[in-house]
Amino acid sequence: MTVGQRVLVTGANGFIGTALCRVLRENSRFVRGGVRSLHFGGELVADDYVALPLSAADDSWSAILSGVDTVVHLAARVHVMADESSDPAAYRLANVAGTEHLAREAARAGVSRFIFLSSVKVNGEGRDTPYTEADEPAPLDPYGNSKWEAETTLRQVAAEAGLEVVIIRPPLVYGPRVKANFLRLLQIVRQGMPLPFTGINNRRSLIYLGNLVDAIITCVSHPKAAGQTYLVSDGDDVSTPELVRRTGEALGRPARLFPFPPALMRLAGRLFGKAAAVERLLGSLAVDDSKIRRELGWKPPFTMKEGLKETAEWFNHETNR
Repeated sequence: MTVGQRVLVTGANGFIGTALCRVLRENSRFVRGGVRSLHFGGELVADDYVALPLSAADDSWSAILSGVDTVVHLAARVHVMADESSDPAAYRLANVAGTEHLAREAARAGVSRFIFLSSVKVNGEGRDTPYTEADEPAPLDPYGNSKWEAETTLRQVAAEAGLEVVIIRPPLVYGPRVKANFLRLLQIVRQGMPLPFTGINNRRSLIYLGNLVDAIITCVSHPKAAGQTYLVSDGDDVSTPELVRRTGEALGRPARLFPFPPALMRLAGRLFGKAAAVERLLGSLAVDDSKIRRELGWKPPFTMKEGLKETAEWFNHETNR
């Protein structure tokens, strides 16, 4: 069987999973969607859906993985910006133990390739220069640590079982159906709320959902992707105020920015227990994605302007319903 023709996508009803399943099917792949429960209210875009086992002892994996030649593992305990004191054990159980068990079951079932959606948080955050795949990992929180531990475990499974593992580390992902902080940004800009960002001079990488999906699909079947780790982005790094301005342009609303000393913002963050959140606004987090472009010939098919336009159109449609 050709690699990438029958794909199991875990987290298939999520933000990234729904878009990935749809495009995989458009590209004539058979897609099996792995979800927590078959009773979900989202869009049905896979060829069929299976409920993923909650226990490693469950014996239904052989049926779930039957005929599958590629697994794209998106399901995870995700990073929550507001959760500053997350339990590392909870992240490790979902993101490390769960990933290892799925990989071992996949190898046992004869799956050829296992694509793992990791995170740039494995590299770290707050550095002024762009991260590369060659950098020493330096995760700073339980989520980033769990992703790094999962990557390490997958490499062990690959060495033991011959499974082709591909690791993708995206930065912040935006697009239609986005949630969390980017959704909040859309809401704030549309409301015309003034933001004290004029004095911020940083660089941050993002990736549009359509670009991330395209990168994943490239890694599904490209022979040179086996065994590799890739950083991905739109290739258009922006400062925090520039992102707000571009978001406002996409929404058809002027961005209202005013100057405020970053030092005072940091002080306020410490006083109110929001130091990490403030640092994410002020600090840089850029990636160099030249490796995937060079080795796989990948280029993001959408510009950031196009991605923000699609995101804004979805947001306006949803809020005007």
